[in-house]
Amino acid sequence: MPRPAILAGNENRPVTDVNPKSADNHSRGLVFERPLLEMEEKIEELKRLARTTHLDLNGEIVALQERLKRQTADVYQNLSAWEEVSVARHADRPLTSDYIQMMLDDFTELHGDRLYKDDRAMVTGLASMRGMRFMLIGHRKGKTVKDRLACNFGCAHPEGYRKALAKMRLAEKMKLPIVTFINTPGAYPGIGAEERGQAGAIARNILEMFAIRVPIIVFVIGEGGSGGALGIGVGDRVGILEHSYYSVISPEGCAAILWKSGEKAPEAAEALNLTSAQLLKHGLVDHVIPEPLGGAHRDPQATVEAVAEQIVLWLQELKSMPVETLLAQRHEKFRRMGKPLGKK
Repeated sequence: MPRPAILAGNENRPVTDVNPKSADNHSRGLVFERPLLEMEEKIEELKRLARTTHLDLNGEIVALQERLKRQTADVYQNLSAWEEVSVARHADRPLTSDYIQMMLDDFTELHGDRLYKDDRAMVTGLASMRGMRFMLIGHRKGKTVKDRLACNFGCAHPEGYRKALAKMRLAEKMKLPIVTFINTPGAYPGIGAEERGQAGAIARNILEMFAIRVPIIVFVIGEGGSGGALGIGVGDRVGILEHSYYSVISPEGCAAILWKSGEKAPEAAEALNLTSAQLLKHGLVDHVIPEPLGGAHRDPQATVEAVAEQIVLWLQELKSMPVETLLAQRHEKFRRMGKPLGKK
């Protein structure tokens, strides 16, 4: 079956902050990546020289590639919490639209909350993958500047959460499992969103997701900020990519409240315990999916395949579980959160 076309409006990738083939990479990109980018540029320069001359530079190229691999591993194994947040926000990191295009065999988007309008920051639809059918729900950020503005950079309005809940109820009627992709700094904070019941819409989703009588799988693929994430975040299994984050509030929001200054965001990130390793340690996620060396943005296809494998594994595990057992375990899973490990 042919791969589905990427969602309308997300077809063009923007000029990215980090591109190893760019001649001036070191002046852009993530600060801690700049030495790696400079080394990549040197490797590309040697390859060009080898192609245009009779010089045998293979030994130098291989040595530099090995050095780059070691240095990349060292850098990414020692990221601070704030640096992890930066990776989670990387412009080239695969988005929900990339997963739809690269992971699914078929996808039919479903629109609207049947009350107000269709929120582009939340995408929902019927999906199939490797013979399995499910309802896919996820935050949509957009890629071009125009699309990012249309999607509010992944910050959904209340109609987005109502749309998500309506599609979850549809999945329940159709006896289809649900897969959600979280990637948002938080719900949209505008006055209009508050007037239309933002907090109530998120609270309703959280409450009702505990009672949805089909398996729910949740993945944090980038940012997982505040109630905006929790609005589609209640599930039987919760996974997270290695360099994603999941937090009660964004680091900038926390810094603004506690220190009255956005400059304290790095300190806030450390205090929030928002990295995947910390979340796993405290039982807030079930599984951390390792990312390719240097982050998901360096090999989106491998990242998507790893997530797909885990989804298939969990769907097979949950499909035969009796509904009452599924719901009881879902409740117990979230009731245990916040307790010291090892205690019931």
